[in-house]
Amino acid sequence: MPTTPRAWQRMLSGRRLDLLDPTPVDIEIEDIAHGLAFVARWNGQTRGDFAYSVAEHSLLVETLFTRLNPKAPVKWQLAALLHDAPEYVIGDMISPVKAAVGPDYGILDDRLMAAIHIRFGLPAILPKTVKAQIKRADKISAWMEAVQIAGFSEQEASKFFGRPKPEIIQDLKIDLRPPKEVRYDFVSRHQELLEAL
Repeated sequence: MPTTPRAWQRMLSGRRLDLLDPTPVDIEIEDIAHGLAFVARWNGQTRGDFAYSVAEHSLLVETLFTRLNPKAPVKWQLAALLHDAPEYVIGDMISPVKAAVGPDYGILDDRLMAAIHIRFGLPAILPKTVKAQIKRADKISAWMEAVQIAGFSEQEASKFFGRPKPEIIQDLKIDLRPPKEVRYDFVSRHQELLEAL
C-alpha cells in the first residue's frame, strides 16, 4: 500500500512545520534565522571562506530598504528583513531553477510567507507598493553581491539588476561571516524591530 509522502519538517525548536499547510504557531524566529544562516545565495558560487547566506542578504536588504524609504513604518522594515524567510525550509533557488520548477514553487513560497507574516504581526499579503519597494532593495543587494562577491563586472551586474545610486550603497561592504554570527545578528535585528512596533 503506497504511503503519503512526508510534507513536514521538524525544526530545531521542536516545531513541526507542515509545508503544504503551514500555520503561524509552528514558526519561530530562531528556526528562521538558523535555517537562513546556512542557506547559501548564488548556489554557493561566491568568493570567501564562508558562504554568503540568505540571512546576511536579508540584513542587507532591510538596511537598503530603510535607506530608500527612511519614513517607512517599522512594520515594513520587518517585512524587508523577512522577505526571503520561506527559504529557511525551501532553500534559495536561483531564478532559472524557479522558472523550470514552475508555479508550484511560488504557491509554496506564498503559503509559507503568509504564515510567517501573520506570526509576526504583518498582513498575510503585503501591499503592492511595499512589495515593490522591498524588491527594489533586493535588486540593489543583488547588484552589490554580484560585483563584490559573485565575480560579475559592474557593467554585467547593471545589465541584470540595474545600477544603484552611489549614495544608497555608500559605505556598505559585504563581509562573509560565520553562520553563528549572522544568525545572532538576524535574531537581534528582528527583536529590535518587534520592540519598535
